[in-house]
Amino acid sequence: MNLYRRHNPVICKSKDSVACTNKRHPCPIWVRGMAPDGHYVEKSLKSLTGGKTTRDWAVASDILKQWETNGKAPKVTTRTTIGQWKDSFLALAISNNLSSETLRKYRHLFKQLVAYCQDKGIRFVDEFDLETTTGFRLSWNDGALSTSKKLERLRGIMKFATEREWLTKNPALSLKPPKIKANPTLPFTTAEMGKIMEAAQSDPRVHTFIAVMRSSGLRISDVTKLAVSSLDDNRLSLYQTKTGEFISILLDKTIADALRSVVPLNRNKDYFFWTGESTGPAAASLWRKRISDVFTDAKIVNGHTHRFRDTFAVALLENGNSIETVSRLLGHTSIKITERHYNPWVKSRQVALDAAVQGANGWLLELQNAKKG
Repeated sequence: MNLYRRHNPVICKSKDSVACTNKRHPCPIWVRGMAPDGHYVEKSLKSLTGGKTTRDWAVASDILKQWETNGKAPKVTTRTTIGQWKDSFLALAISNNLSSETLRKYRHLFKQLVAYCQDKGIRFVDEFDLETTTGFRLSWNDGALSTSKKLERLRGIMKFATEREWLTKNPALSLKPPKIKANPTLPFTTAEMGKIMEAAQSDPRVHTFIAVMRSSGLRISDVTKLAVSSLDDNRLSLYQTKTGEFISILLDKTIADALRSVVPLNRNKDYFFWTGESTGPAAASLWRKRISDVFTDAKIVNGHTHRFRDTFAVALLENGNSIETVSRLLGHTSIKITERHYNPWVKSRQVALDAAVQGANGWLLELQNAKKG
């Protein structure tokens, strides 16, 4: 049996109308001649490579050698490329209705993965072993928390590849997440909120933006893209960008009226603060910068927008509301998330702890009574 390139005039300028003699030409490779079983064959090697046209002469030569040695045509499994991995995973993620924020993070992870593979000359999914995966992990420049979250997503996409047998095992499972130093939740004090609102007074849109964050507990991504249609009378109802969870929050009439008053100030009348011309993350970044300037003017130390959400949650807990109520208002997917961040602020639990300490410290009173006796 002999290999030859079958001429394809669409992609090849060879003068030979039947076959290309140049092994570097782009035409597909065929085989013809007497097979080991005594039958004459003339066909493309496409049927032996999972339906993918073969143009690599070295690969074709290896297939022919196996055929002649074993006496039958080999079954060649097509290797999955990094690009096919990315496209397949994202297509399924979209069909599963993952939130836009989650999709953005997976796209960013694949963008980094593709760049890493191009730099290291990696073409196929099955080239990822523990050493290669570790190298990719070490290429990240994120903080401990972001790295931990990204590692979870890496394990997810590699599980996807393992389930399809593109990988024999998931090497990301052997990577340990970094230790995360827990930062306590720090709500703004009443005095700090007063300074912030005063510093934002010069810009009605910024002033209202901050007021909505403090009064609703919404993330900056949700307030940035807050649609006018989400406000009915004094009630905000929306699906959160990050989690997709539905929340409904009753605003103070003053805040609701302030929201309505900023609509004429926005170019896009369908939204309170978003023009609709940029992506959500880009718009949120712009608003984060505006509010950062307010923190600077108000001389707030360690000011960041998520602390408005913390202030909202802690105020609820200090007023005696249950952790379950706060969890629903924050739109958390699990009460465990709420407990992890806000357990120290649950008033009923702190009262119980104080009572326990007072009971254990009754020894001083016992000593005094003993002396009197």
